[in-house]
Amino acid sequence: MTAAVKIQDFSYRYPDGTAALDGICLTIDHGRRVVLVGPNGAGKSTLLLAMAGFVRGTGKVFIDDVEVRSSNAGKIRMLLGCCMEEPDDQLFMPTLYEDVAFGPLNMGLNPEETKQHVENALRQVGLEAMARKAPHHLSAGQKRAAAIATVVSMSPKIITFDEPDGNLDCRNRNNLVRLLRSLSQTLIIATCNMRFAAAVADRAVVVDNGRIVADGPAADILYNAELMAAHGLETP
Repeated sequence: MTAAVKIQDFSYRYPDGTAALDGICLTIDHGRRVVLVGPNGAGKSTLLLAMAGFVRGTGKVFIDDVEVRSSNAGKIRMLLGCCMEEPDDQLFMPTLYEDVAFGPLNMGLNPEETKQHVENALRQVGLEAMARKAPHHLSAGQKRAAAIATVVSMSPKIITFDEPDGNLDCRNRNNLVRLLRSLSQTLIIATCNMRFAAAVADRAVVVDNGRIVADGPAADILYNAELMAAHGLETP
């Protein structure tokens, strides 16, 4: 079976020459929920950007067997959707419906097909009653769910999330966990919150200083106190 993500010896340096990612090798199968954990500045967000083709380095990145390169950018956008750290970066239209419809319309779907995609996405995240609301009137938890809907509406096989639990209270974080568990796509989630990571993932990858330093079942990795302490993290 084709892997959802396959990264071969990928390295990336910032313009000043600082190594952001160094020799990353990673394979993620379809249907998995994987967390990337590590201290701030470890390279988690940059790794997500590399998967989406927003940063280019040495080595190779494949999404569903399609190599990430300029000539394949359109194919990659169809296969992999990105949820940004700040939901407001994805919510910019007058109504939530228009925000969620933006992606399908730009994919070339007709209005009726788009309507079906939007309604299905909003139902999946529990916001069907909010379709005509202005996004800036939504709560923090609703904005996070709305941002996920803008990606789900495009039916990607893979969704990446950058610190999706940030700025959420306990109730909204629990709602987010339930939502993520309900999604059928391959999920790749960067987070510094070990309790959130343990609640949502079946596999954990520890990133530090631009390298993968541990990889395995989430319970084995996240509850390894010695490993977590060595990389500035806590157990759940």
